[in-house]
Order: sequence, then structure tokens, then C-alpha cells
Amino acid sequence: MISLPITGFYAGLLAILLFVLTIIVIKLRFKLKVGLGDGQQTPLVKAVRIHGNFIEYVPFALLLLAIYEINAGNVLLLHILGITLVLARFAHAIGLTKTMGTSFYRQFGVLATFAVLLILAILNIISFIQGALA
Repeated sequence: MISLPITGFYAGLLAILLFVLTIIVIKLRFKLKVGLGDGQQTPLVKAVRIHGNFIEYVPFALLLLAIYEINAGNVLLLHILGITLVLARFAHAIGLTKTMGTSFYRQFGVLATFAVLLILAILNIISFIQGALA
């Protein structure tokens, strides 16, 4: 039986953040009376984009994290990458909420998310190569 307690923990934290982001979009839709799309309402445009960006990157990052964990990845590195992903997504949401332009939080969120994806991709490729050569 496969067990993914570390990935499960970070997936749980990120699911709570996704829930919060979704509730924000729903509340804005009711408040602004916009059933579909963003109605060109700046607060809803921001909220939809924050939610969409989360959905675009987090599932694949969690998949890579799970694969690395299944392949007996380094536990400390799993936690570092997991918490970095959580902090990155919080920062991105905060940054984009404050301004649609660039901000430290938004830049940190994007760069940290990309770093987690790239590091996990490389770790999984290395794991494959090591297994193939063994």
C-alpha cells in the first residue's frame, strides 16, 4: 500500500486555501451580481485570476511532490518544497489582491511556485535515471 503523508499534509493545507479563494469568488459574484465571467469588475477580475492561477499550478506541483515522495525522496526536502509551495500561493494571492501590477508578494509567489516545480521536475528526472541505471 502506498502512503503519502507528507504530500497529503500539504495538499490539505492547499485545499483549505483553495476553499477560501473559492468562497471569495462566490461572495464577489453575489455582491456584484455577476453569474459568469468577471463582469469587468476589478475585484472579481482579481479574485478569479487568483483562483485560476492557483488551479493552473498547484495540482501539477502536488503531483510532482507525490511522485517524489513515492520514490523515497528526502523527507526534509519534501517539507521544504511543500511549505514553500504553500507560502508561495499565499503570497501570490496577497500580492494580486493588493495590486494588479507587480508587487513583492506576487513576484515571490510566482518565482517560488516556479522554483518548486522546477526542483521537483529535476528531482524526479534524477530519480528515474538513477533507477534506470541501477
